Amino acid sequence: MILDKRKCALAFAICVSALQQVNAQLSQTSLAQALLKQLHGCMHISVIQYKGTTQIKKYEFKQDRLQTDGAQWQILLNERSVVNHEVIDINADFILNEGRAYSTAPAVSFDFSEWSRKNYVMVPASMYNGNRYHSIGDGYNPAYTRDMYYNPRVPLTISNNPRLSVETDKASLVELQTGNAATPAMCFFSPAENKGFIMLTTQQTKFGNSGFTIVENAKQDSCSFAISAPAVRKLAAGFGDFHDSGDQAPNWKAGDKMTLHLRLYVFDAESIPDLLKKFMRVRKDLTGPNHPRNQLPMSQLLAAGTSICSNNFIKAPAGSYYKPENNDDFQLGWVSGMMNSYPMLAFNNVTERNRVAAELDFVVSKLQGKSGYFYGGIKTDGELRPEKMHPDFPAVQAMVRKNCDALLWLMKHLMLFKAQGYGNMIKPEWESAAKRLAGAFAHTWKIHGEFGQYIAPETGEIAVYNSTAGAIAPAGLAIASDYFKQPEWLQVAKDAANFYYSRDVVGQGLTGGDCGDISMDANSESAFGFLESLMALYYYTADKVWLQKAEVQAALCATWTLSYDPVFPQNSQIGKLGCNMAGAVWASIQNKHAAPGICTSSGDYLFKLYRATGNTPYAALIRDIQHAQAEAVNMPPDHITTNNLVGSSMERIQPSDAEGKGSVGNFINTRNSWTETNGILMAMEIPGVYLQTDRDEIYVFDAVESRIVKRTREGLVISITNPTRYDANISIFAETTADSKKPLGYTAFLKWPKVEVKASATRLFLVSNNGKAVTQY
Repeated sequence: MILDKRKCALAFAICVSALQQVNAQLSQTSLAQALLKQLHGCMHISVIQYKGTTQIKKYEFKQDRLQTDGAQWQILLNERSVVNHEVIDINADFILNEGRAYSTAPAVSFDFSEWSRKNYVMVPASMYNGNRYHSIGDGYNPAYTRDMYYNPRVPLTISNNPRLSVETDKASLVELQTGNAATPAMCFFSPAENKGFIMLTTQQTKFGNSGFTIVENAKQDSCSFAISAPAVRKLAAGFGDFHDSGDQAPNWKAGDKMTLHLRLYVFDAESIPDLLKKFMRVRKDLTGPNHPRNQLPMSQLLAAGTSICSNNFIKAPAGSYYKPENNDDFQLGWVSGMMNSYPMLAFNNVTERNRVAAELDFVVSKLQGKSGYFYGGIKTDGELRPEKMHPDFPAVQAMVRKNCDALLWLMKHLMLFKAQGYGNMIKPEWESAAKRLAGAFAHTWKIHGEFGQYIAPETGEIAVYNSTAGAIAPAGLAIASDYFKQPEWLQVAKDAANFYYSRDVVGQGLTGGDCGDISMDANSESAFGFLESLMALYYYTADKVWLQKAEVQAALCATWTLSYDPVFPQNSQIGKLGCNMAGAVWASIQNKHAAPGICTSSGDYLFKLYRATGNTPYAALIRDIQHAQAEAVNMPPDHITTNNLVGSSMERIQPSDAEGKGSVGNFINTRNSWTETNGILMAMEIPGVYLQTDRDEIYVFDAVESRIVKRTREGLVISITNPTRYDANISIFAETTADSKKPLGYTAFLKWPKVEVKASATRLFLVSNNGKAVTQY
């Protein structure tokens, strides 16, 4: 009898414990439900059975246990309020207690009942404004239709990408996986509720990459955001097309367990910029800090890259120039021409200086049209290369983006010649060409109130309107306005920047259309290029309103940049090398791959934004980009990414299966000059170590370690440790806090002192109080 009482007591205790656990789970669940209620949303947890990639049955958890055909499931839900009930962490353990489950994937969905198609939906690097735009083609770089030419009312038009329906009475299904996103996240902004929603997760579970599914009904008044483990998509998105995913849901046996980690944010937001800024602040919160490897000093990258570029100088029938990409034809701007020549001029070598002068002679004499705009390229024999042609419109067209680059980099060359003391080498023809180009932009703006995407250099007519292809134009115009003392160009620059910021960034939460191989798709290059323009306007006006816009734009740029170190297949090239790829920059919603760096720029405007605001996330962003670029550089014998050409690199780092599952984790292509160029530019235009002497603040960008050792009467003593196997020459930019409030000029890097630290060595240096002098201590 006593034994029976003990058994009863034990059984009762077990029941009470189980009841408390269920009640606790229900209580914890209410945290998420209460959070989601602000957006008329709720959370549902289920397991889904598939046949291949077709969903057969969906079983939803109503309590902590679930009985399906021949299987008993359990969900252990642990939810924790992180910040004032506005942030909820969720760990969901799915356990198969009994039986077997075949081809089954657990899922957690967030379903919103009072949905609006006006909501801004963003999946970093994959979807912006839900990609709810007109779509053309079924493949890479689709041809434009006839009605897109010379049509001021042409709608923003994208390639065939995952998207929400542009039609008002059509349901939508978007299937992605975490490998498609720069950060594993799904986000939206609701203007009706003045709220933002961000869901963060990790890249993988034990089953591999997880899946993202967005389902919108035909009335477009309800929408579901679901994460499944693993991804089970019917179709995988390619470069403007789709293919069978080859996904498979796993088989489960009794005792199997899988955990999903999620973090939810619901917060006040009055605009798309509020969502973007919030996202930048929290994008690493769940995955945690990334771990950039210090393996290649920037001075080594500079030396190798300039050697490659120097060896690529040719004298062709068309003229003399540094070759672009992997052929002998010349391409202006975008990925090569008058970009790779800039660091060669900064090299301050008489041979390279004369070569740069020869290239400028060639560009201004052979490529400028009657309107003042430039043609986009020319073959070695002198035949002009047309861009985005249509048989009904035979006029040779050129990219607006390339003309933006031409103006910016031509002006940077002129400033650099003067800063190095060779202003006497500047030819009137170069300045005349720059003035004509700036004048062409100003003329187009006054007539059309935009720059368009493609222009006809002979007449100056806009051939294709819309997009943010002119993102970099305000930067070039601002510089030209100061250089040539033309204040009206600065006004055009300000007006254009305000237009793009209002229409594209605030209004649509994207910039796009400035690449020659996409349509008007959202892309990273226009995002970073527009940041260049905003910081140029801050430099020339000292008006902090441009800093405020730049902070929003930097947040948009962050959505394109890998925020964590993805797990790659062990047998892939990147997997074997153990590369940490946080900081790789995704190309566009069409070109679903990341790349080593910004096309084509050092990103020094991010450093300038950090310096002007003191906000370290901007420094961290460019440091990540810099270190990811180094991970893709070919440095035999130990770090072979493409070929045996020392210092070469390529443009495709592939975290997604857009090019097939076998491509994931591989470096694709042989080499690309633009990735080599942006590496050189980062080594030049971003300091290795930045120091504010009166605040004891130090930030390290180069592949070294540095700290403040002590303060003396003369200044600060810092140590620099070089953990790499290469000797390093590190640039040091030191200044006072007061000096940091002054906008930084374009050739400031020429004055940064450099110090040498041998491989695996540590040295001490004394930095003077005013930051002007650095000596060995």
